[in-house]
Amino acid sequence: MILYPAIDLKDGQAVRLLRGEMSAATVFNDDPAAQARAFVEAGADWLHLVDLDGAFAGEPRNARAVEAILGACPVPAQLGGGIRDRATVERWLEAGLRRVILGTAAVEDPAFVREVARAYPGQVAVGIDARGERVATRGWASDTEATVTGLARAYEDAGIAAIIYTDIARDGAMQGPNVEATAALARAVSIPVIASGGVSSLDDLARLKATGVVAGAIVGRALYDGAVDLRAALDLLKKD
Repeated sequence: MILYPAIDLKDGQAVRLLRGEMSAATVFNDDPAAQARAFVEAGADWLHLVDLDGAFAGEPRNARAVEAILGACPVPAQLGGGIRDRATVERWLEAGLRRVILGTAAVEDPAFVREVARAYPGQVAVGIDARGERVATRGWASDTEATVTGLARAYEDAGIAAIIYTDIARDGAMQGPNVEATAALARAVSIPVIASGGVSSLDDLARLKATGVVAGAIVGRALYDGAVDLRAALDLLKKD
């Protein structure tokens, strides 16, 4: 099970939101590249990046910060937020990203998602952000009729590298992840599922690992607040 330290970008800074509310942003580091280096020095094998401004704007807005992170860190990184056309996908992959995450596009333009997944095998993930069973898009500002399981199953044959599943109610709230819903989704599809939202302790990570079906976990606020020690978390997840 892979641990993905999260760096959420707003106005060029590393921040964390509470339940996706841009007005509830806490700045944790005004140098995202330095934050990324700290995670890598602690042993992180991957980084999870989100362009929050881009998610609302529908186009990249924190490119300079992302590029600085990619230039500073040798480990693979995945990025979501504002990636809604092929030119943007190509730009980011050429810049050195290992994986792009498509969220809004997965609901609004499935043909595009399938196209780039075929063109870049193993480098396209789908982000499913949910309130209950319903999927939210456009930086979580728009609720849709799409269901979590239905959307995931729609991409079973598309060659998607992973699904990043976020329970919006848990994100940044430090109340634990939705282990049951995450595991249920992982059992419903063959695509690897990465848990996001709410991880606040080593016990939370142990519970996700114990399901035997969750491929990874994204951890954000708990790392910044010190509730989770990154080295201890990595050791936990690497144990047989």
